[in-house]
Amino acid sequence: MSLSNDAILRAPAEQVYAAELARLAERDAGPRPSGWKLSPRAVRGFILGDDKLGIKRKFYGDDALVDRCIVTLMSDRGLLLVGEPGTAKSMLSELLSAAVSGDSACVIQGTAGTTEDQIKYSWNYALLLAEGPTPRALVRGPVYQAMQSGSLCRFEEVTRVQPEIQDSLISLLSDKVLHVPELDGEAGLVFAARGFNVLATANIRDRGVHEMSSALKRRFNFETVRPISDRKLETQLVRERTEALLKHAQVEVEMLPDVVELLVTAFHDLRAGVTGEGVVVEKPTAVMSSAEAVSVGFAACLDAHYFGDGVVGGEHIARQLIGTVLKDNPEDGKKLRHYFDVVVKPRAQRQPQWQRVFDARRELER
Repeated sequence: MSLSNDAILRAPAEQVYAAELARLAERDAGPRPSGWKLSPRAVRGFILGDDKLGIKRKFYGDDALVDRCIVTLMSDRGLLLVGEPGTAKSMLSELLSAAVSGDSACVIQGTAGTTEDQIKYSWNYALLLAEGPTPRALVRGPVYQAMQSGSLCRFEEVTRVQPEIQDSLISLLSDKVLHVPELDGEAGLVFAARGFNVLATANIRDRGVHEMSSALKRRFNFETVRPISDRKLETQLVRERTEALLKHAQVEVEMLPDVVELLVTAFHDLRAGVTGEGVVVEKPTAVMSSAEAVSVGFAACLDAHYFGDGVVGGEHIARQLIGTVLKDNPEDGKKLRHYFDVVVKPRAQRQPQWQRVFDARRELER
């Protein structure tokens, strides 16, 4: 039973933006690498937007980074996106895969328990016992499928995987061939079709989990996805992503521009450790990324819709912000109380929305 995009919580990028991808393919006259669904210029337009074709920008950040990523995916090296949690590495990975291969679902989710057969292939043991190792008994893993079809394989959180399992990628990226020793002859060799590559992600905070071997590092080009430094750009991102989430949830609320600005300003203050007025505050250990800001904005809208009058105010932002900062480090509570006292309180005397934020300070005492 297939479900429409509106009936599932989150559809893959190639379904959400199917109309845009079709429009780009129809108008795409640029040179196209073998195995790619779109030309590099069209891939760039899909991710960064194309006003002439009515394509919306989806990634807010360094445009030159996107260009370098596209070039790497055309080369013989894999692409590794690194950065702080919540900097849209996975989203960029998904968008690139949707535009290049038309399929973003060929994914390995890296964990401490990820095994080599989850990456390459395993066996249907009922068939294996009945007829021995045959192509029919083979269960193809994400890398196998990507090599066979000539598409991108995403590897999320690669540094969470044990080093010896990570290193199974070395020969695949170097030789572009996967060996299945249990099968005889040509059936035991899978040569990568044109268009195959590996697009991995890793969090900077996880580098100490499992360091990649130098041999594997040489098979990747590293690109760092940094937090958005432009407050205006982040405000646009938070507003558009929140609106998209509300539309999908079929929730209608009023979220005025000054409330969105308040939300982004608070995140910038706590992320940078200094406010626009020059007041120094302690940075919490919790992740204060753009993705978290979108989550807070969306949750504040749901709060206002279901428990309020449908108008999002500073108090809704404050309640969700507190829940984001106060996770597992008791010291973050002290830091947030300090922020309320030295930053929010003076602003509350000048701006009504910040007063509503300050009035929610009592939530910190619970």
